[in-house]
Amino acid sequence: MAELIAEEGQGLESTTVGIYRTATVVKGGRRFSFAAMVVVGDRAGSVGLGYAKAPGVPAAIEKAQKRARKVMRKVTLKGGTLPHEVTGTFGSSKVRLIPAAPGTGVIAGATVRAVLEMAGVHDCLTKAYGSTNQKNLCKAALAGLEQLRSRDEIAAWRGVTIDKSVVDELLEVGQRYAPAKSTSGEVARGPVNKVGQKSGGRRGGGRRSRGGRDDQQQQQQAEAPESAPSAEQGGEASGGEASTSE
Repeated sequence: MAELIAEEGQGLESTTVGIYRTATVVKGGRRFSFAAMVVVGDRAGSVGLGYAKAPGVPAAIEKAQKRARKVMRKVTLKGGTLPHEVTGTFGSSKVRLIPAAPGTGVIAGATVRAVLEMAGVHDCLTKAYGSTNQKNLCKAALAGLEQLRSRDEIAAWRGVTIDKSVVDELLEVGQRYAPAKSTSGEVARGPVNKVGQKSGGRRGGGRRSRGGRDDQQQQQQAEAPESAPSAEQGGEASGGEASTSE
């Protein structure tokens, strides 16, 4: 879970990727040491990776956060996703980052997800090749994010005009079919089944129903007009008329 770093005042958050314990055998026994790998970011395009060691876990995490803040770097994003497909490599690990349409989410493991979420990526597909070591995967994902370039930058370097890419088309389709918002800025919500909520309580005398006959009968009774007589009342009325006629 991401932790908020309040002392910076920049809205930075940190995620601890892993805690590693090592032991040194000495004359009096074993001497333990802990290492922590932490990812720090602002979820707006800035991300950093830190690794530090200390005799205790809290001290190791704090040192790793400080180192990650020192090496934070800016990455290029495009509407919550990546501007193009890229492959990051570190050691024997490779991470392939693929842009995705809005609403897809970050489809990745816990290690790569921590880096992408702290960087501000909301929709992305990933695939890891080779070694699945946490340290190598984090550094490979970070190396892939550093290779990202926007369309304007590439067009300026080459001196040409670049047409719309597949990512631009995905973003346009996502904005076209995005949920409509009201004038107050709130997203429209679907209707709530209040009949099922009322009949589900214990005080009502019935068990919690899940769309069975009880819910259907109560809904029909609620929708029926009050002036309409029930079947029992109709039978009594007809029986009374028959007795008077006799």
